Amino acid sequence: MEQEKIKDLVEEALASNSSLYLIDLSISANNKIQVVVDGDKGVPLSECIRISKNIDGNLDREEEDFSLEVTTPDIAHPLKVKRQYLKNINRILKVKTAEEEFEGTLIDATEDNIVLQWKAREPKPIGKGKVTVQKTVTLEYKEIKEAKVKIVF
Repeated sequence: MEQEKIKDLVEEALASNSSLYLIDLSISANNKIQVVVDGDKGVPLSECIRISKNIDGNLDREEEDFSLEVTTPDIAHPLKVKRQYLKNINRILKVKTAEEEFEGTLIDATEDNIVLQWKAREPKPIGKGKVTVQKTVTLEYKEIKEAKVKIVF
């Protein structure tokens, strides 16, 4: 299967709804096509069906047999594209870099970086005991090895 042709079909289907975007596209050795799409306000099932029909209707099963799956990202999977960060502002993220791990509320996501904020207990500068302080870190996307949304019940 030609991955570029399938990507073009996905992009064509996504063009009619600007809030949707492609997260991942993979084709296995046995021609299982898996398309993962997300949306700024979520992805209704009807959109997954529409995208699937656009792909399926433009490929010839007589020429090459395939299976097709159009899904949305699993909450347990890491964030992959910048638009996912924008969608998750004010949510708690667990972010890993090469040197450290952070867990905080995503308060901003720009073209180049994200900003996390959290509260921490630290020893008082003078005397005994601890004090609660507000911490903030700015991380560039290229520093981030993995970022996941933390599920809070």
